[in-house]
Amino acid sequence: MQLHPYPSSVIETKTLKEQVKQLDLSQPHIMGILNVTPDSFSDGGKFTTTEKVLDHCEQMIREGASIIDIGGESTRPNATPVDDQEEIRRVVPVVEAIRQRFGDELWLSIDTSSPQVINQAVKAGADIWNDVRALTRVGAPEMAADLDIPVVLMHMRGSPTTMAAQAVYEDVTQEVISELKQRIDTALRAGVKRNKIIIDPGFGFAKDYQHHKTLLNQLNQLHQLQLPILFGISRKRFLGEVLNKTQLQAFDNNIATDRDGVGMAAALLAYLQGVSIVRTHNVGLTMQGLALWQQLSQ
Repeated sequence: MQLHPYPSSVIETKTLKEQVKQLDLSQPHIMGILNVTPDSFSDGGKFTTTEKVLDHCEQMIREGASIIDIGGESTRPNATPVDDQEEIRRVVPVVEAIRQRFGDELWLSIDTSSPQVINQAVKAGADIWNDVRALTRVGAPEMAADLDIPVVLMHMRGSPTTMAAQAVYEDVTQEVISELKQRIDTALRAGVKRNKIIIDPGFGFAKDYQHHKTLLNQLNQLHQLQLPILFGISRKRFLGEVLNKTQLQAFDNNIATDRDGVGMAAALLAYLQGVSIVRTHNVGLTMQGLALWQQLSQ
């Protein structure tokens, strides 16, 4: 089986104990999604107590997640905005509880665009800033540089409430690459180290069905940027559209959790094109696809 080579890359951060922790991105990783929001499109309101959060986190670790991505604000279309203090109230106690239960070795990512939220989360023990707005908020590039932690820059046009109207491209792959490069350059000018940057093409954000098809077929072209790639398509509308287009009655009116099988297939296609991290709600199923790929390639 011909496989796309992974870029040789290691990201690192310091723990609260001032120990350097490294994550080897020359090997594939799974990032498990942990939404502590009441309104996320797939699992909003599901993890409302500390015990539920820790139990789900433990399950994802057992199933193979090396990174847990904690979100305190939904970025689904038309989601209600959350102020910084509420987001901090949701996220920081979760970081503290996970650190207390599972120690420093587990990597914790924070899905936020707020410099204030990520600052408080890092003080509590978070490792990675996963920003769907790619450091466009005031003070965000400077905060990323000051914290000196790995940061994920995701491609999006507009905001979650306006992005659908901006899903117009002549060459979606090359335009995503070009627009990501602009965000990378802005981060570098602010002092963010290049070896701390991860890119995300932004599936589900300012793209339609055809754009998703093209991007999924051409993910390997993002290696032009010579940075590790995060792939996040889990349970998104595109996967529902794929199921609808089968015209099979069993997939009519599919809901988010019905899309995990096709999401695993998409993750496998991403791994084959050299993606370093797959972000998913269903860690166990994604690990099954990854295990098959790894064993076939030995």
